[in-house]
Amino acid sequence: MLQTTFQNIEESLKQLPYSLQVEVFHYIEFLKSNYAKQSIQEPEIKQPKKRDGFGIWQGKISMSEDFDLPMEEFEEYM
Repeated sequence: MLQTTFQNIEESLKQLPYSLQVEVFHYIEFLKSNYAKQSIQEPEIKQPKKRDGFGIWQGKISMSEDFDLPMEEFEEYM
C-alpha cells in the first residue's frame, strides 16, 4: 500500500508545473520539521492537582441568610 501511495504522489507531481512541485517539496519539509519530531517524542503526562481533604472549599461557597424560608412562588402549594 505504501508503494502505491508513493506512486500516486509521483504521478501527481509529474502533472504539476515546476513551481508547484517546489511548493509541494517545501510543504513536505515543513511537515517533516514540525510533525516528525512530535510523533517520536512520548506524550507528556500531566499529573492531577493534589487536593487536600477537609476545608478545601472553605470561603468559596456561601449560602444566603434566607435559604430555608418559604419561597413566594410556592405559596399556593403550601
